[in-house]
Amino acid sequence: MQKAVSSPIPQGNVLPLPEKAGFLKRLTQIKVGVIPLPLYVILALIIYGAAVTGNLPNDMIGGFAVIMILGMLLSDIGFKMPLLKNIGGPAILALMVPSFLVFWNVLSPSAMDSVKTLMKTSNFLYLYISCLVAGSILGMNRKTLINGVVKIFIPMVVGTIAAVGAGIAVGTMLGYTVHHTIFYIIVPIICGGIGEGILPLSIAYSQIVGGESGAFVAQMIPAAIIGNIVAIIGAGLLKKLGDKRPALSGNGLLVKEKDGEKLGGGSYEDKPVVFTLMGGGLLLACGLFIFGSLASSVVGIPGPILMIFAAALIKCFKAMPEKIEQGAFHLYKFVSSSLTWPLMVGLGMLYVPLNDVAAIISVPYILTCTAVIVAMIISGFYVGKMIRMYPVEAAIVTGCRGGLGGTGDVAILSASNRMELMPFAQISTRIGGACTVILATLLLQMWH
Repeated sequence: MQKAVSSPIPQGNVLPLPEKAGFLKRLTQIKVGVIPLPLYVILALIIYGAAVTGNLPNDMIGGFAVIMILGMLLSDIGFKMPLLKNIGGPAILALMVPSFLVFWNVLSPSAMDSVKTLMKTSNFLYLYISCLVAGSILGMNRKTLINGVVKIFIPMVVGTIAAVGAGIAVGTMLGYTVHHTIFYIIVPIICGGIGEGILPLSIAYSQIVGGESGAFVAQMIPAAIIGNIVAIIGAGLLKKLGDKRPALSGNGLLVKEKDGEKLGGGSYEDKPVVFTLMGGGLLLACGLFIFGSLASSVVGIPGPILMIFAAALIKCFKAMPEKIEQGAFHLYKFVSSSLTWPLMVGLGMLYVPLNDVAAIISVPYILTCTAVIVAMIISGFYVGKMIRMYPVEAAIVTGCRGGLGGTGDVAILSASNRMELMPFAQISTRIGGACTVILATLLLQMWH
């Protein structure tokens, strides 16, 4: 508290200037994310005014403005709300609130168009994932990478088996047929997301069963969305468990050494940030993504998987100059810390259709979806513990099998504050999802 100033009391009811200044100072100390509240309000009013009058730029500038102003607010609320903050509140709010706003037609057409341009035309999601994959792989400890990639397949396979078993058991007990439980609940959850899993599956289902592929998409999306939400909550709870019992957590590290000590995390944590090197890291991330797209047309493996393999091989064989690795790592740190919540807002606006969810969901449906995710997380936890992985991290990565592809990986890892696990999450989601699509198609052909 400031000491009283011994000066003549101003005439009338005018508030002394120092108190006015003190109020403004206190107001600026309130922040939404990193932005002082008065500045946030001004920026929000500018963006809102442009959106409702149709003057919001229909490009990346307008799209970023919308998702960042909402992302900062929703993540800030999610970090501060009791209980919700412990189960991935920022991720849940940033993903679901925009979806409700779209469902209620609150957002203006101008705002929606700008976000569509950013997310779909400009493909911001893949740029984000490219930066995370390139930076996290090239910036991590080489020994951790080698051991982790080899070991992650064990909990991934066991988790998939556990998920199928638990889903069939709970689904049939609650009145669903085994056929419906497998193909319309379990498979959509573990197929790797909407674009990489559900859309190819819907085409295969329509060719095998008959009918429009769009009808199958509507039947499968609710399971994937509910599974993803449960996985986000599970990741938040696992983070809380790791905080309470540090011995179970590697704080973003997946594999233990033989003596039980942690393998080092990022190789460039203590290096200074050099902006020109970050530019080189951005070019490298884009180059790796384009390589994956080109190679995918030749070998038939999804581009993101090839991008991960290429980055891993570069790291394993030390084929990249350390300075470029450093730039890619610091770019990854910037992107993951600044653009995660805005990205979630864009995903919620465009990829979480609540009308499809509301038409199908019921208590038995939710319980069956929940059983699939819980079985994966629990099996990942204990299998990871048995093979000298940190149980919390192993469970989180295994739980990413139930995420909406790259979208789900971002949400799950951000809820657990372990974006360092993105390469392993992508392997779990992409490879596991691709295998699920192939096996489900073959099984439906035999079972139909």
